[in-house]
Formats: sequence, structure tokens, C-alpha cells
Amino acid sequence: MVFIRFEPKFRYTAFGFRIASEIEFPELLPGSDRGPADIEIGMADLLDAWKEEETANRIYRVKDNRVLFHFPDVAIASISDGRKIGVCPLPGVDERLVRLYILGSCMGAVLFQKRILPLHGSAIVIGGRAYAIVGNSGAGKSTLAAAFVERGYSLLTDDVIAVSVLPEAGGVPHVIPAYPQQKLWQESISLLEIQASEYRPLWNKADKFGIPVVSKFASEPIPLAGIFELTAAKQSGVQLHPVERLESLPLLRYHTYRNFLIAPLHLEQWHFDASVAIARATPIYRLTRSSGEYTLHELPGRILQTVEKESIVL
Repeated sequence: MVFIRFEPKFRYTAFGFRIASEIEFPELLPGSDRGPADIEIGMADLLDAWKEEETANRIYRVKDNRVLFHFPDVAIASISDGRKIGVCPLPGVDERLVRLYILGSCMGAVLFQKRILPLHGSAIVIGGRAYAIVGNSGAGKSTLAAAFVERGYSLLTDDVIAVSVLPEAGGVPHVIPAYPQQKLWQESISLLEIQASEYRPLWNKADKFGIPVVSKFASEPIPLAGIFELTAAKQSGVQLHPVERLESLPLLRYHTYRNFLIAPLHLEQWHFDASVAIARATPIYRLTRSSGEYTLHELPGRILQTVEKESIVL
């Protein structure tokens, strides 16, 4: 993939990488101008590339170590070797949507290419350790993480949790901080009594907002000490149970961000080994809230009680 021309005007730090970009990202923290960039983001003409590699899949294609995405009505993007993200925005698109896909799906592909496991969820810091909240879309992961932030805890990431398992770290999984923004629906903002008028929608006419959390952002990698799978069910109140070891691996597979890329990138063995390392080092719990009752005020307390009871940290 070749950029149309690469004239980066912006430098950022996100997911532990130094990023040089032609596109401005107000969501990200500024980075240093010194040294080479780990990731380059630029404009590319990808219309022909998408047509040439046409297959039955209408959303993504993988060839060697390159991933092509087609985000309908938004953009075509190419992610190569964990280093280059080329973007071809479609005419008339809202640039905020383009940024959303770059920081989501494209960065997820970069993490796979760099052998960093991306989980779908949010991560917070309790007592100097990282705790991940994973779950399906709409489960309330971001809302629960925001409730912790409102209580004074730090945020590591929202949406994509980058988990590094390196031998030099003794096999201890670490969560790499992403960038200081939460994405919350209007309903969650109302529950948390946040003034939505102070923030911009994530895209035109969206009912979802980007909430900067710079002052409550943890900017260094932190050891992962626990994973909570958040689910909703027709029940009363909140229930929390440990997940058995045999359930851990399929759970981690299921909640891997953009897990449809694992097989075409030939990462089955690597993903299995990384998941085993995480399951061995990290207790996993299933936290089930009522789908019909307001339980947000109970959920942080149940997690904190579990962390303290199990002496995971504190």
C-alpha cells in the first residue's frame, strides 16, 4: 500500500505507539516529534485495490499481512504490517466517522499484526492494577467504566483493550493505555448526570458522545489483575460468579475485538497461547445485571467487594 503522498502534520501517542498522521485526531494525546513513528496514518487511493481483491466478503479482506476494510458509506482502509494505515474516505463522509473507524477497527487490526491481543471492552485502574470489563455491544461496559471514573478511578481504555503478553514481562499480561476518551450514549450520560451539551456527538446527529477524560487517564501500561464479563438477564438485582478455567478460553475468544481476523491472519496458535497466558494469570468473573431494573449504582460496589475479598489487589 502506497500513500498518495505522506506529509504528516500531526504526532500522537496511543496504544503505546508513536503515531505520525496526515489526519488530525483531537481525541488523542500529542506525541513527540523526535524519533521514527511506530504507525503512519495517511491518505491512499484504495478503490482499485478493493475491486482487485473482490471476494464474497463485502466488509473485509486479508492478503498476507494486509487487511482491507470497506466501511459502507464511510471509507476504505488498508492496514499493512502493523505500521501503515491508509485511508480512502468516501465522498461527503463525516470525518468524525472516519476517525472512529480508524481508532476502532483499523487499530484493532494493527494490534493483531503486532501480536497484541485486543479485547472488546473498557479497562479501569483499581489499586494500581488493571481490570477489564468485557461484554457484548449494549451490555453497559462503557457506562460501568464511566461510573468508576465518576468515583475517581482512572481509565485505561474504552472500546478496545490492548493486552500485551510478553516473555520479558514474566508472562504477566499488561493493559496498554489507548487514549483519554469515553464513548457514551445519551441514556448513559443521563444516568450519570453528565451535561451532554458540553460534548460533541461522535458523528452527525448521533446520540452517542465523546467524553474526554484526560485528567483521569492512566497513561502507562498496567498489569491486568482481573476480567469481568458484563451480561444482562431477566433477573432481579446483580449476580457475580467466577468463570471456570475451561470456560475462560472460549470467553476470551468470543470477546476478542474483531475476532473474525484471527483465522485469515493465521493467528490461531498465537491467540490460543496468549489466551492461555491470560487465563492462567487472571481471574475471570461473570457479572450479570438485571435487564429490567436500574442496577448501575450496585455494579461498581460488587466489583470492588470482589477485588478486596479475593485479595486480587488493594
